[in-house]
Amino acid sequence: MPSINAGDTAFILICTALVLMMTPALALFYGGLVKQRDVLSVMIQNFVCIGVVGVIWVFGGFSLAFGPDIGGTIGDFAFYFGMYEIGIEPNPVYAPHVPFIMVFAYQMMFAIITPALMTGAFVGRFRFGAYLFFITAWTILVYVPAAHWVWGGGFLAKLGVVDFAGGIVIHTSAGFSALATAKFLGKRRVPAGESESAPASLPLVALGAGLLWFGWFGFNAGGAYAADALAAYAFTNTMLAGSIAMLVWMFWEWRETKHPSFSGVLVGAVAGLATITPASGYVEPIAALAIGAIGATACYYAKHVQRWLKIDDTLEVWRAHGVGGLTGALLIGLLASPHINQVSASLQQFGVQLLAVVVIGAYASVVTLLILKGLDHFGTLRVPEELQEEDLDTMLGERAFNLWNMDRTLPK
Repeated sequence: MPSINAGDTAFILICTALVLMMTPALALFYGGLVKQRDVLSVMIQNFVCIGVVGVIWVFGGFSLAFGPDIGGTIGDFAFYFGMYEIGIEPNPVYAPHVPFIMVFAYQMMFAIITPALMTGAFVGRFRFGAYLFFITAWTILVYVPAAHWVWGGGFLAKLGVVDFAGGIVIHTSAGFSALATAKFLGKRRVPAGESESAPASLPLVALGAGLLWFGWFGFNAGGAYAADALAAYAFTNTMLAGSIAMLVWMFWEWRETKHPSFSGVLVGAVAGLATITPASGYVEPIAALAIGAIGATACYYAKHVQRWLKIDDTLEVWRAHGVGGLTGALLIGLLASPHINQVSASLQQFGVQLLAVVVIGAYASVVTLLILKGLDHFGTLRVPEELQEEDLDTMLGERAFNLWNMDRTLPK
């Protein structure tokens, strides 16, 4: 009989809290990068995912993702509905020494942050009411099936696909869905003469990036579901990949623009963290350095693909998360070590990893467009252009910055 291990349980409790913290951290990261008039609108889109997805997870989301497999496509909707059969008794399939309710909670945090990742792609263009319906439908129709296919015993898992902490399930699905959403909503309306690249607050971005990196240790190491050697490898690999990616991104930017940038250093680190995520529990630390470097390079030069596509992905979510996630997933097939987690680098492993990113990237893109078209049929999704130019935060009746009640608007 499986028994609860106090140390493993304490470890997962901490990791779960760390992953939850990543959603507010993402709000700070995105909020600092956007224009001052859009800070609150993007931050509320991040925070509200905690409420919407949390409720979905209780009433069918977890059951569809991790319930008994039905034909390799989805879990049994009724099996864990309303947290039925989710208690303290460990589930030997997912975590033999941790209360099953902690598997539920830990996976909930992953489900919450995934739609939040997309918000950086369509800043200032998505009506908030429509956005609530969008993330509801997207979580049920895109995230939940993808999670089941890879983590819940679905057809990709049966083929041998591995994804330690979400490079395929989370970053690839969110990255490609973000690109599809940005394409559907169209280009931002920017007032004449205004720079498109001036962030509201780089210190806010730095705070968000630092908290994201801190939370990422729980994001990746928690995938071991135990305070053991595997968690130690994932933890260390996370640090190394983020570190080298920061430097490699800075190198490429410095080489191109003749100077480094603080925002580039921060974005580079996040790209490296996204890239190591799927491989963190399958590779040696020295390979993690290579993955971080390759990931930063792939994400940096993906800007040329984005320019060719002519899609206004505001904060380049597809570059950092879509490209990073799929790159890390593919590198498992080239760099995985059987000494870490019983997965070996091979042509076969590379092939199934490639199949997974293609299937989930294409599925996420197509279903996202169908969701958007369906919602747009019942009401306009896009924020009016005049409001995009003025101040989107006024839709919330609040402002992000109000220093001593000073009017910061310039005289006409």
